Order: sequence, then structure tokens, then C-alpha cells
Amino acid sequence: MTNSRHRHLSGPNHDFPELEELERIISIGGKDLEVRVVQHVSAVAGPSLPVYAICVGNPGLDVPAIGFFGGVHGLERIGAEVVIAFLHNTVMRLKWDATLHRQLENIRLVFMPIVNPGGMLMGTRANPQGVDLMRNAPIDAIGKIPFLAGGQRISAGLPWYRGVEGQPMETENQALCQVVTSELLSRKFSMALDCHSGFGASDRIWFPYAHTQDPIEHLAEMKALKEVFFQTHSHHQYVFEPQSMQYLAHGDLWDYLYKVACQEPGPIFLPLTLEMGSWLWIKKNPRQLLSLKGIFNPLIEHRQRRVLRRHLSLLDFLVRAAFSHKNWLPAPEGRAALQAAALQDWYE
Repeated sequence: MTNSRHRHLSGPNHDFPELEELERIISIGGKDLEVRVVQHVSAVAGPSLPVYAICVGNPGLDVPAIGFFGGVHGLERIGAEVVIAFLHNTVMRLKWDATLHRQLENIRLVFMPIVNPGGMLMGTRANPQGVDLMRNAPIDAIGKIPFLAGGQRISAGLPWYRGVEGQPMETENQALCQVVTSELLSRKFSMALDCHSGFGASDRIWFPYAHTQDPIEHLAEMKALKEVFFQTHSHHQYVFEPQSMQYLAHGDLWDYLYKVACQEPGPIFLPLTLEMGSWLWIKKNPRQLLSLKGIFNPLIEHRQRRVLRRHLSLLDFLVRAAFSHKNWLPAPEGRAALQAAALQDWYE
């Protein structure tokens, strides 16, 4: 992992406002943040782009951690913007919020807001090599997948390209895996939220698996997390479910990392994906259908601000849930009942 603190773009870059905003927040955070350029990746033209990891809080491996990830699909800029907005919220609260400082004594927060800077700069779902990072992990689906959309190796000129079989994962995915392995999987308890947008009518919180309809090992823990969130947020708008309820796919990165985490018994890693339903914006502004960017991102400024506000409470809840995980994780005597309820909810 590159130990360079960070570097700034040489002046404003109006083609990449998200990276410019991220570097501005890094400057404001100063010594309160641990900043690393995990990798530099190339774009089609111009200088290489940094993949940043920003950490704050207790680095000790005896405390829980949560990571927030965005920009895996470069076209879905709103995912990166949600993570950047929450990082900004955290940095500004560090200046005055004594409760946050006490909280950070016993938790680690990790941010990778722009995992795929080349794809984001180009406005493409894939990285500059044409590889869909969420179809690139070395894991194959078990069962019927949607044609092309479930991942394909036909051509990088078609969407959802997995990359060349047998080759290492793309540089961006290697960077993400480095950070997840060192900062999250090294602990007894950790969580992750990867922020995306999708062409749907609901905001969804997905958890593994995407490659199989079999339930995950920590299904009872996911059920407990869902219940404590729904009890706390009585007027939420989310559907909470395994991704396999919607479709199966090859090469899912979070399936891969979850299976890596499960190789060692004991630690718990709960990865989640926020899939923001873009139809919620399109139905209010149908002209967004005329552009590819408009299908996956709110284009009107006040709606974008509303989306950023809308999900802040979810990210804040997840920090609190990770911090207080011992208070809601199922006890051994109640785990079987939660497992049975989860199977009935999601798999029967």
C-alpha cells in the first residue's frame, strides 16, 4: 500500500468535481485524517489518478471498523457523492463534536469514495480498460444469470465485461481488497457499505450473496441488523434483502471478500450495498432518460442535495451499529430463531 499522504490536482478540474471536492475535504481534515494513495490508475488520456483511502479513529485491531465505498461504477457518480458527503459531515464534526471524538476512541472509520476514478472521469460504468469492477472478482455464479448483465467475457466493448479469465483482478479492485483486508477483515467485527445507483423504483440495501441463492453464514446477524435498523427508523424507504432475490451475477467483489473473511472462524464481516433507485428521480424529471448520466444520477441540483441528505441517516446509523454491535448481535440462545425467521423472510 502506498504510504504517500496525498497529492492535489493542479488547480480546479471541472471535468472531475468529485475528486476536487474529495481533495478539498482532505485538506480541511488535515492531521485528523490518515490519508493514503493506495494506487495510481491511468485514464485514457492525461495524468494518472489517485485511489484514496481515508481513515479516522482508533487504528487498534481490538475495536470494530466500518468502511464506506463509492465510485466503483464510474457512471454512478451519486454513489461517490454520498460517501464524500458523509466524509465531509465527519470532518466538520471533528471540529466541535465531543461525542464523535469519544466515539472514535473505540471505532475505526474507513472511506474510499472514488474506487474507479478513471471510469468516473470518462463517465463509464467500467474502468478505462473496459472491465466492470463488480464482475471482475474470481468467483462464478451458481445458477442462471441474466444474459450479459450477469457478467460476460465476450468483449470489453460490451457492458458487464469480466476481464480475461485467469488474470489478476483489476488495479482498482486490488486497491479496494488491500484496504478491506488490512482495515476491516483484520478485526473481530467489521462492516462495509458500497454505494451505487440502479434503474429501480426503490432504494435497496443488499447483502451477499450475488453468485448463489444459498444463504450466507451470518444470515442471523443480517436479520438482527435489519430489525434494529427498522425499529430505529420507522419511516425509512429501504428494501433490505440478499442481492440474489433480484438476480445472480458472476464476479461479485463483495461475495469474494465475504468468502475470504469466512475462511477464518470467529470474526464477523457484514458487507452491504446501497442500491439507490434512480426511477425515483426520473419520474419527476423524465427528460433524464435522454442521457446515460441521467438514468443513474439526479441531474437537478435540489434533487441531488435531497438524495445526499436522504442517505446520511443510514450511514450514521451504520457507524453506530458497528460501534454498538455487541448490543444487537444475536446471542447463541436466540440465533436459531433469527436464522429461521430470516430464511422465511428471504428464502422461502
